[in-house]
Amino acid sequence: MLFSKTTVSATADERIAVSLKTLIDLAKPAASLTLHHRHTRRQSGAYLSRFKGRGMEFDEARLYQPGDDIRSIDWRVTARTGKPHTKIFREERERPVFISVDNRAAMHFATRGVFKSVLAAKLAGLLAWAAQHHGDRIGGQLFSELDCTELKPQNGRHAVLRFLNMLVKPNDAEINPLTLEHVLARLTQHAHPGSLIYIISDFRGLNDKAEIHLAKLSQHCDVVLIFVYDPLESHLPAKGRFRFTDDEREVVIDSGGDEQRILNYQQRFVARQQRLKQLAKARGLVFIKCSTTDTPLQSLT
Repeated sequence: MLFSKTTVSATADERIAVSLKTLIDLAKPAASLTLHHRHTRRQSGAYLSRFKGRGMEFDEARLYQPGDDIRSIDWRVTARTGKPHTKIFREERERPVFISVDNRAAMHFATRGVFKSVLAAKLAGLLAWAAQHHGDRIGGQLFSELDCTELKPQNGRHAVLRFLNMLVKPNDAEINPLTLEHVLARLTQHAHPGSLIYIISDFRGLNDKAEIHLAKLSQHCDVVLIFVYDPLESHLPAKGRFRFTDDEREVVIDSGGDEQRILNYQQRFVARQQRLKQLAKARGLVFIKCSTTDTPLQSLT
């Protein structure tokens, strides 16, 4: 069965459009989640404390000492005093958790389970509540082909509810067409160093320039890529007639007798997935794969 947006207003089917109540109800199960992080980073020649993945904020400048990282030199103080000074950072106990959610047209699709957009919203809701349980600040980004909205990380339940409202009531304002490359470029500007960043998407449009932005993010942040997909995308049946609709048009595709087209489709999906896996391995990112038939909580556990 192929779901269509046309049924949303009539049935309020939560396979197609998630409700605010459903996202709020994720608060309790999210308490069992542990957020992802990489290894403890170095700063000025020493390891940070045991609170892994926390952000760093400037504390003071002191005279340069042998062994200090030259990248931490405070050039303004050095120029003013005539003596080299090093920036000293202290750890922020409240780490910014920034959740980027793909809401492009291709995310509003499923053949079983729930829409990819619904799955993405539930994953994002669980992560936001988990961050709140851990005492972290919650911020986020919701993007489509024509709009991209960011929320600055804030503390507490109010910040989570603000984020959840953005997920169920996306901005309809039209701006210049956006690509995945543009969205990731904006993310590098909004996510502060030391943040834990989740990107929930089907990653259509991933190219070399988009990878450059992901690499840039990985230099100062912990990044988790959550790849969402529908089972039909990973494996087209050899034969069959399929009806597709985008709320305005309807197309019927007969895949029978066109093995090469089926093979090409599957190869493009596999190539995109492999590219993400290789990028994650090369840059030290976390890669999670989640199907529209999977349970969001189990996928994050």
